[in-house]
Amino acid sequence: MRKPLVFILCFLPTIAYANVVWPALYLEMRLFSWWAIGIGLSIEFFFIKYFFSLSQKKAAIATLSANAVSSIAGIILIPLAGIAWELFPGSVINWSFGWGTFNPLTWVATFFLGCLVNAVLEGVVYKKWFAPEFRFKSKVFLWLLVANSFSVGAALVSLWVKPV
Repeated sequence: MRKPLVFILCFLPTIAYANVVWPALYLEMRLFSWWAIGIGLSIEFFFIKYFFSLSQKKAAIATLSANAVSSIAGIILIPLAGIAWELFPGSVINWSFGWGTFNPLTWVATFFLGCLVNAVLEGVVYKKWFAPEFRFKSKVFLWLLVANSFSVGAALVSLWVKPV
């Protein structure tokens, strides 16, 4: 009974998702470039130093630690966030407008998801190890999103300047 079902599933268009490249994969490649990392660390250092009133040494350690965690976990989570977007609501939007995967709305969503994933991961590190008063509902979290938008934005712009 299962063999005919598997055979029929091979001819459904949803099978094609296994061979799709989506914007989050391209963005992730650029997030690991030396200049995107440098921009992110430089800007976030000043945000963290200011908002948590840390010494330069502790702010540098906090920024490096948080970014190391977000880099390692982001290798998996940013592409997963991108594929989650592609499955829903991206596939519905793409179908409605007759768009492909690489459309302006998906790029905006990819940018926002990249910032959000990094900010949440880094926020957990700051809350657990460096600033117990850090709250995800606070304005500090919004500023953390802004700080991450510089490195994610630089990586995204680089894809237009020099495509993969």
